[in-house]
Amino acid sequence: METRPLGTTGHDSTVATFGTIALNWLEQEGANQMVEHVLDHGVNHFDVAPTYGDAELKLGPKLRQYREDIFLGCKTQERDYDGAADKIDRSLDRLGIDTIDLYQIHGLEYESELDEIMGDDGALAAVRDAMDDGKIEHLGLTSHGDPDLILSAIDRIDDLETVMFPLNPVVVAKDDGEHDYEAVLERAEEEDIGTLGIKAFAKGSWPPTDELPEADRPYANWYEPVDTPETIRDRFDFAASQGLSTVVSPGDPKLVTMVMNAASRYDGMDEAAQRSLVEEARHDDSPVPEQLHH
Repeated sequence: METRPLGTTGHDSTVATFGTIALNWLEQEGANQMVEHVLDHGVNHFDVAPTYGDAELKLGPKLRQYREDIFLGCKTQERDYDGAADKIDRSLDRLGIDTIDLYQIHGLEYESELDEIMGDDGALAAVRDAMDDGKIEHLGLTSHGDPDLILSAIDRIDDLETVMFPLNPVVVAKDDGEHDYEAVLERAEEEDIGTLGIKAFAKGSWPPTDELPEADRPYANWYEPVDTPETIRDRFDFAASQGLSTVVSPGDPKLVTMVMNAASRYDGMDEAAQRSLVEEARHDDSPVPEQLHH
């Protein structure tokens, strides 16, 4: 599988990153098999979070077995020092490892949160202290609903090495400031910051729960996904062609194999094909603002 430099981390990430929330829906045996399956496709970048149910615990056994082959991203939604420090130790404990390769302050939505994490007793100080202690190698940040906030974070956090944000034809088609992730991509490239794309496979938001109760959704994703090999390949090729370092696989285990197959076969996407996907998505609802809490 193709690899790309992940900013200044020194790591070359596979063009697909395994979103390990998928493991939460499997028993341990199935989780072990899925990790093996993903590694068999050549994937070397995994992403986990304490909010993904027991994904950290399910990932642990195979992560420890193949630790040298996996660059692991983890994240926290804590904004204060103590909360973030606790979450770092808890994740290390649940994963059964000594060091997390990339630790991301997760799901920032407001400038006030950026102020908070940057304060003396903010989450960033906890991450930097953990870096000094050898618990964390690299610092990242994720945001799902405001490109300007990411640009602001790049301005203000001088040791930021990666950013994670939504990118798909629906978002690109919106053509407004609220969805201008192209500006983020350009800026990240200038500053040599790694970029992780999420929601590449989002079709739109799920219908309201009174129309489609959560229990009746056919997929465990936060959003309604595209779900055929062709549409998944189109979406993967589109996202990977925008210049992202890596594209994160969706949350439902039923979709992972199709995404891995698409990633293994990725060889670019011409401008005309990209434009046609954007045009098709022109009137779709954005899966981003309504789905901030990834």
